[in-house]
Amino acid sequence: MPETVILTLSGSLRREATNRKLLLEAVRLLGDVSHVEADLYLPLYDGDAESRDGVPAAVQQLADQIAAADAVLISTPEYNKGPSGVLKNALDWISRTDGRPWADKPVALMSAAAGRTGGEQAQMVLRSFMVPFQPRMIAGPPVHLAGSGGQFDDAGHLTSDQYLTTLSALMQNLQTEIQR
Repeated sequence: MPETVILTLSGSLRREATNRKLLLEAVRLLGDVSHVEADLYLPLYDGDAESRDGVPAAVQQLADQIAAADAVLISTPEYNKGPSGVLKNALDWISRTDGRPWADKPVALMSAAAGRTGGEQAQMVLRSFMVPFQPRMIAGPPVHLAGSGGQFDDAGHLTSDQYLTTLSALMQNLQTEIQR
């Protein structure tokens, strides 16, 4: 049986970002899967540049990774009550590629933020951004990691049993959707 491929997209570019740590913890909970971490260092979307030069190779590579993955995990910080510009830019570029890489793809969303709501509003907005792509969104349970800077140990594992239980349940629901 071929190995399950999980693609992760972190809305934060920092190497030690808590959204990246949350995604890595989610992948760990999935068990024996192949993990691909998306590179969101993309040029800003510019219709004139697209008309002149076409879709950048890095954007096409990301779209191809989405299409090839068995499922996608996305985690976003909350910047000014919404997802990061980096993540929105990536979604905008992907919408310009040929084909429909997100169509019917199992996708689980999560968020990690310094505030007490854990990026809940950003995740709600991100969910609406995904509607035109028509993926199979995992309904929940919602993972909104509040006070995210203090939620991981030195090995990058969640320290809260409550968050670990919720993330495990979300990953179980994703696994069920993958096997569908």
